[in-house]
Amino acid sequence: MSDTQDALVRTRCDACGSQLAYAPGTQHLRCVACGGTVAIEHAPGDAVDEHSFDAWAAAQGGVRAGILDARTLVCDGCGATTQGTDLSLACRFCGGHLVAAAETDGLVQPEAVVPFAVEQAQAREAFRRWVRSRWFAPRELKKVGDTESLHGSYVPHWTFDARTSSAYTGQRGDAYWVTVKNGDEERQERRVSWTPVAGRVARDFDDVLVPASSQVPERDLARLGPWPLAQAVPFRPEYLAGFAAARYDVEPPAGLAQAKERMATVIRDDVEHDIGGDEQRVGSVRTTYADVMFKLVLLPLWIATYVYAGAQWQVMVNANTGQVIGRRPYSVGKIVLAVLAGLLVVAAVVWWYVRSQT
Repeated sequence: MSDTQDALVRTRCDACGSQLAYAPGTQHLRCVACGGTVAIEHAPGDAVDEHSFDAWAAAQGGVRAGILDARTLVCDGCGATTQGTDLSLACRFCGGHLVAAAETDGLVQPEAVVPFAVEQAQAREAFRRWVRSRWFAPRELKKVGDTESLHGSYVPHWTFDARTSSAYTGQRGDAYWVTVKNGDEERQERRVSWTPVAGRVARDFDDVLVPASSQVPERDLARLGPWPLAQAVPFRPEYLAGFAAARYDVEPPAGLAQAKERMATVIRDDVEHDIGGDEQRVGSVRTTYADVMFKLVLLPLWIATYVYAGAQWQVMVNANTGQVIGRRPYSVGKIVLAVLAGLLVVAAVVWWYVRSQT
């Protein structure tokens, strides 16, 4: 077992021997029993480093993680691979059972972590407010917010930097107006004069964020953002104490491909701006990438998973902003009552109108 892993296992309070857990919004571990605190210490000059993607690819492997609990657990429900300091036997994503799996070589080590800033009690209150704003939510959903169903988990993400240079071809459209006669009537028609163009644009990208886990829908993670990457600190295992940490299952090459898709959208906007005119037609864009750097960063979530009417539902709370997103079932009974109430109102209005006309 490495020293780093050993530090995770030995997060015990010197005063009472109970478990220490990271205290959200602080730089301390807090005893779950007596409330005593221990400062998280960073080494002098500790910084968030990034790796050359080309060098990593040439090495055909990368840096072995070796930074979490020695145990790797795989959920037999959703397949999530999880590592963490708590030895819970329930998956943080779906509530399924966790089973031991062999350690995997060649993992990239996290360089940064955005620590939890929202306590569990604050996350539950945000969850309750979210539930109250859902008119047709069933009672079972409200019960989720009244229990300890929210679990903290770090979700891995890649960030990519790159210097790009893009050669493009296209057409510039300049609008003009002509007078069109139709008998004695005249009207102005807008037309566009198109001119072939070619050029080059350049842009430096920094920290293009891509989810490194497929266990949480990407569209949900995007809705939870933007993430405060400026608050990221150099990774220390103490920040994981008391929380789970999902291992990435999106490899760096696949992450870079997604990052390039996001870069392409920005580059196309740059191309259209460079073409100018009133309208633009982009024919082709050829982009070269230089100095591609990447790192693995862990982002914090409070996650609640519950079952209703035989289906599984998931709600997430951004552990920095308290923003809540998720899917929830609809109470058929409440909808029926609402429809009946609406029909009664319509019937009452019609009855009143008929009576007023007699």
